[in-house]
Amino acid sequence: MLSNTASHYGTITKLFHWTIAFGIFLVIPLGIYGNNLAHAIEANGADAQTVARAAFVFSLHKTIGLTILFTALARIAWAISQPKPEALNGDKKAEHWLASMIHWLLYGSLVLVPVTGWIHHSATSGFAPIWWPFGQDLPFVPKSDSTAHLFEGLHVVFERVLVASLVLHIAGALKHHVIDKDATLRRMWFGTTAVGPRPQQHSAKTAILGALAVWVIALGIGQSLGLYRSDTGQTTAALESVASDWTVQSGQIGIAVTQFGSQTNGSFSDWTSAITFDETAKTGSVTTTINIASLSIGSVTSQALGAEYFDAATHPTAIYEGQISHIEADQYASTGTLTLKGQSIPVEFTFDLTIVDGLAKMSGTTRLDRTDFGIGAADEGTLGFGVDVSLNLTAAR
Repeated sequence: MLSNTASHYGTITKLFHWTIAFGIFLVIPLGIYGNNLAHAIEANGADAQTVARAAFVFSLHKTIGLTILFTALARIAWAISQPKPEALNGDKKAEHWLASMIHWLLYGSLVLVPVTGWIHHSATSGFAPIWWPFGQDLPFVPKSDSTAHLFEGLHVVFERVLVASLVLHIAGALKHHVIDKDATLRRMWFGTTAVGPRPQQHSAKTAILGALAVWVIALGIGQSLGLYRSDTGQTTAALESVASDWTVQSGQIGIAVTQFGSQTNGSFSDWTSAITFDETAKTGSVTTTINIASLSIGSVTSQALGAEYFDAATHPTAIYEGQISHIEADQYASTGTLTLKGQSIPVEFTFDLTIVDGLAKMSGTTRLDRTDFGIGAADEGTLGFGVDVSLNLTAAR
């Protein structure tokens, strides 16, 4: 029997039920284990193997989570098209209402938990891709720390509601089976089960209002705990300003790396440049100092600042000193030395430069090899060797 009847669940409903149950009992422990790994990495650093294991666990967690989402949506669509078997405790008004409310919480949580996790993933750069061919980003979801923190908090809140609902659901099923000795649990298993006479059914239409109230309370608790705030309370001492013939008014130093096959973008928010430039001779010099702790690179920021990578605690700044020369038209080159993590390596990059009414605009890129600076393990399977560095700025004479 594939379809539901007034007294029995059909095979399709049972397949949905046990597939989702199996997924939940996989995905929750994976999430706990992955979070424990992530906290350990942030606190103590880790070798490449541990980072790879954490990424594997999170990728598996995310992929199973999306599988649960689409299975749950199919389950809900199927349930709408089917008759709902009458409850075997339908004559017990309060108990029937509570069971119905828990079912609403389960249905809603099976959508809310993976959706908020998916949005958090999409708003965050890099680390632990979803294993599917459809890309990692969602439309209309920006790469944003505040968005990521908000939906990370919502994901945690809805996951707690799911776990609590699941515990109550299991407890109710065991009560039916052990204490009431009715067929509630048996009829959700495969095969045909005699259910006996069905009692008079009390309405439980208001149970959805109870479920909404639980979600509102849970969201309020999350707000009181500060789960949605992006401000971690950590501050980084800013670099002091420097004397310069040209004053940087705005700009960005960005980096792009390939991690687990996906591009991850980051940037440094605190840096200074002392620039001299002769417009007639088209030559000059530049000294740029970067505050390493100001790096933001999505969910792997703490990892990137750790001892195995940038080691911001020991090497708080990177310094580039170079000479500027003209190539042709608006193209220039800067040849110099980058000192990063105790290593000084020759670096040359080309850039475009235009100067109009004393306002200079430049943009350029170069590629570095992270292993030249002892950043990360000499293993490209987890993190690519090449790091693309981009610089754009506007400066006034």
